[in-house]
Order: sequence, then structure tokens, then C-alpha cells
Amino acid sequence: MGGEQVNKQNSFGRITSGLKSHASIFSIIGFMCEQLPLWRDDPDRVDEQSEPKLNSQLSKFLNFRAREYLPMFRFDHEEPQHSNRSIDISVSPETKMVIEARTYTIYEPVLVIECKRLPPPSSGREKEYVTGQSPNKITGGIQRFKLGLHGAKHDLVAMVGYIQDQLGKEWLNIINKWIKELTAKPIGDGCVWAGDEILYLLESNAETGIIKCSSKHRRTANNGEIEIHHIWISMRKKSA
Repeated sequence: MGGEQVNKQNSFGRITSGLKSHASIFSIIGFMCEQLPLWRDDPDRVDEQSEPKLNSQLSKFLNFRAREYLPMFRFDHEEPQHSNRSIDISVSPETKMVIEARTYTIYEPVLVIECKRLPPPSSGREKEYVTGQSPNKITGGIQRFKLGLHGAKHDLVAMVGYIQDQLGKEWLNIINKWIKELTAKPIGDGCVWAGDEILYLLESNAETGIIKCSSKHRRTANNGEIEIHHIWISMRKKSA
């Protein structure tokens, strides 16, 4: 497998039972941020464009790397969710473990991850990172989390954005513009949007092509809240 090696002294592979749930999730997210550039630049990886093929590639790569650097967890492709839906990638324990006084079996994801292309493949799906275009097409990434169609059992989830055109900070402005538009003009899907649901920049790394953001959203079904960590990767391969 190509790409530079992660330092084996890194603590990402040393999660043990009894840690707080979010500490484990943040370790998984940190692991993903390190691995995404290695996956993109892997000389063995076919340079695909379609979202399903990218999702399949990424889940295989993360699962392979987790065996050495995050051995407590595995990455699975296409995790079943509400009403015959599925989410792109899930992270589950390799063995039964206790996290924050809750027991997770090998069948229960600790983290679920939705992946989207930036930009989407067609103009009719322009805002799909955030929302579908009509109440009859619930295709939006954030939208599905707000409606509880994805991540209903989780209060912290992740999204991966494959940036195939423009820059990460440009996408931050575009996506926040879409969210602000929805606060004034919802599409009738049941989602109520607020101005404080915009994404906030956490980190931008020009060398690796990684942008990290976070956002918090009110759920539609139970008046709860869900936190989303956004990890965007520029898909322009770095030269060897």
C-alpha cells in the first residue's frame, strides 16, 4: 500500500474500554484526517470520480489501515439506517466494549459517516451536501441527519466531502449560504433551520488538502441536537 507511514507511537490505536464516547469518536475522526490524504495519494488507488466508488475505496482503505493503527475498530461500507436507507460508512468495535457506561457489540456502530461529492454530479443535486431540492427527494446529507433518517441513535456524526472542484474555504461559504437560505425559505420537508446551524471552520491544511469544520443542528423528530464533524479532502493527488 502506497503513501507515507503514520508514526506508530501515535495514540489513535490505543483506545480502551471505559473512555467517554466522544473521546473515542474524536480519536476516530483524527485517524480519518491522517488517513484521507494517504488514501487519495495511494498509487494503487484507481482515480475514480463517482461517489459510490469513492465510498467503497475509502472504507476499504480505512479498514485496512485500522488493523494496524486503530485496531479497536473496523470500518464498514453501507450501514443500514431508518426506513431501508443506508449510510455510506460506519465504525464499529472489533469486539464487545464499554464506552461511557454503554456496552457496544460488534453490530453497533460507534460512529456513522455520510460522504458527498463537492460539487455534486448534476445541477439538479446542487445543494445535496445540505438538502434535497424538494420534500419528495430527501437526498441531503445534513438534512437526513436532522430528520433522523441517518444517525438517529447518535448525537455526534461525521461527513466526508470529496472536493473535486474549487477550494475548501469556498465550499464553506457556499454551504453556509445554502443553510442561511433555508432559514428564510424551507423546502417543506419538516426541517426547521436556524442561522446558528452554519458550519464553523476548525482547521485548514494546505499541505494535506484537509479542511475540518463542525456544525450543530436541531433534530426535527425529538427536539434534540446533533453535532456533525465535517472532513473535506481535496481530491487533487499530490505528486510523488
